[in-house]
Amino acid sequence: MTSRIWLFDLDNTLHDANPHIFPQLNRAMRQYIERSLGVDAREATRIRQDYWSRYGATLLGLVRHHGTDPRDFLRHTHQFPDLRRMVVFERPLRSMLRRLPGRKIVFSNAPLHYTEAVLDLVGIRRLFDAVWCIERMRFQPKPQIGGFLRLLRHERLRPAHCVMVEDSAPNLRTAKRLGMKTVYISHSSSVPAYVDLRLQSVLDLPRHLGKL
Repeated sequence: MTSRIWLFDLDNTLHDANPHIFPQLNRAMRQYIERSLGVDAREATRIRQDYWSRYGATLLGLVRHHGTDPRDFLRHTHQFPDLRRMVVFERPLRSMLRRLPGRKIVFSNAPLHYTEAVLDLVGIRRLFDAVWCIERMRFQPKPQIGGFLRLLRHERLRPAHCVMVEDSAPNLRTAKRLGMKTVYISHSSSVPAYVDLRLQSVLDLPRHLGKL
């Protein structure tokens, strides 16, 4: 059997961004939109949420509709001076990844500087063969297919050999359409048809390899 290629999302898959990181990130995005578009906080929040819902990433909507410089946006919104205190993760994660057979790649909509900082803090950076972030995807975030295709071509991967591990159902829909296996990290009782396996924690992955 051909060895699997594991494509791991970062936020809310390999660590829990909800308690500290996402609130600060959402606030920074809102403030950036207020400044750059000249709108109040309520309208900025509406824009942020609307673009995230429509495109899977606020950044893509800002680039498409307002000509926002993606690097400027990412630089101003992903500043976490106290990141070490903010990262929440499960201690057995490192040993789980070590036991998991096959190549492992991080595939995230986040910028590279933030992604690598989180991976270093969790102590798992060296367990991944490659890190694919929004810059390498040419700012075409998941669930847009462009980033997927760039990763597959560059890494010379066949979708049928890949397993996408994600907390975002729309991103898994794209992965499934390409022919990948899909693992949904979620507490939701609603499981879309394109999900092959739902787990409440990524730590449960080794026990369910036979289902993939």
